[in-house]
Amino acid sequence: MGVATAPSGPASDSDRIGPGRAHWLRVARETADDLATDAVAREQAGKAPFDEVGGLREAGLLTLLIPAGLGGGGADWPTAYAVVREIAAADGAIGQLLGCHYFLSWSARLFAEPALAAQVERKFAAEQWCWGGGFARQELPLTLVRKGSGHVLDGRQSYATGVLVADRLAVRAERADTGEPVAVVVDSVRRGVRINGDTDTFGQRLAAGGSVEFEAVPVAADDVLGSLSADDDVLSPLSALASPVGRLLSAQLLLGMAEGVLAEAREYSRAGHAPWHPDWPSGSPQDPQVLTAYGELTLLTRSASALADQAVDGVEGGLARGEDLSYDEYAEISVLVAMAEAAASRAAQESTARALDIIGARSASSRLGFDRFWRNVRTHTLYEPVAHRLRDVGDYFLNGAHPPFVLPFRP
Repeated sequence: MGVATAPSGPASDSDRIGPGRAHWLRVARETADDLATDAVAREQAGKAPFDEVGGLREAGLLTLLIPAGLGGGGADWPTAYAVVREIAAADGAIGQLLGCHYFLSWSARLFAEPALAAQVERKFAAEQWCWGGGFARQELPLTLVRKGSGHVLDGRQSYATGVLVADRLAVRAERADTGEPVAVVVDSVRRGVRINGDTDTFGQRLAAGGSVEFEAVPVAADDVLGSLSADDDVLSPLSALASPVGRLLSAQLLLGMAEGVLAEAREYSRAGHAPWHPDWPSGSPQDPQVLTAYGELTLLTRSASALADQAVDGVEGGLARGEDLSYDEYAEISVLVAMAEAAASRAAQESTARALDIIGARSASSRLGFDRFWRNVRTHTLYEPVAHRLRDVGDYFLNGAHPPFVLPFRP
C-alpha cells in the first residue's frame, strides 16, 4: 500500500492559508468542553441542536474546510478529521452532524466543475450554511426531471443527517431521462421541501436526522453539482476518493466516542465510588479486573487509532496527487480506510459496552448518562455495518479486486 503516505510538503493549493492546525484543535477542544458540560441533559432532552450548531458556527468550525481565499478556515482534511474526533468524544451526535456537514459541503470540489465549486463555497462561507442530507443510494431514488432551463426534484429520502437544522440539503437524485445519479443542492426552505423529524432512533438523537420529502421542488442548473455515477468512463480516481474520505469520517467519529467513554469512565473510577453491594467488584483503581479491562480497551483503541492515522495519511496523499491519482492508488487508499473503519467499529463497540461493566450497576443510572455512548455507537454501526468492508479488504488482499465506489450512508 505504497500510496498511503503523506505528501513530503504542504499541498500546492495556495488558498490553504488559514490559522493552522494548532488553532483549530484548540477551538475544537474548547467547543468540546462546552458540549461536555451538559451532554447528558441535552441528549436526554433530545431537542433539535440549533444551539449546538450556533456554537459550531460561532467558533468558525462550519467553514473549516473552505479555502481561506474564499472566506473559510483554510484547513485540510487531517485537521477536519481531528476536529470531528474531538467533538465526538464529548458528544457523538454532534460529531456525526459536523462530520456529515464537512463531507457534504466539501463534495462540490470533487463532483462540480471548478468555477461552480468556487461559487458554491464562496456563498457558503459568506452565509455560514449548515449542510445536511446524504448521497447514499436510496431504495426509491429521488428523481430529477428537466423543466425549461432547470429541473424539478421529486421523491422522499427516508433518512438524512442534519436535515432538521440544515440551511442546505445535498442529496442524490437520478435523472428521469437517463437514470444517471447526480449530486443536487437544495435550499432547505425552498417551496416543495418538507422535512420531518420522524426518525425515532435510540442513539445519535442530536444528529438532527429525519426524512425529507421533495414535491416538484425547482432546481436550477447550478444546483446540480455533478455526476455520482460509478461508471469508469465518468468516475475519475480523484472523484472516487469521496468514498474513503466519507468513510474515514465514520472511523474518526467512532474513535472519538470510544475515547470519550474511556475518559469519563476513568474519571469515575478514580473517584473511588463504593459498590452498591458488598459482594460485587469494587471497581477501584487497584482492582485487578478493572486494570485489565482498561488495559485491553486502551490497547484496542490505540491500535485502531494508529490504523486510522495511516488512513488519514493515505487520503491526504491521494488528494495531493489530484488528477494524477491512478485507480490502483485509489484502491489502496480505499482498502486502508476500510480497515481503519472496521478497527474503529470494533474498538468503539467494545469500549462503550465494557465501560458499563467496569463501572458496574451504577452505570444503569440515567443521571450518569454512560449509556449514551453505547447507544450512539451502536446506532451508528447499525447504519454503517463493517462486514462488507472486511469482505472488500479480503477480496483485495486475495484477488487484487478494487473496492466498489460506495458513498457512506452516515459519514
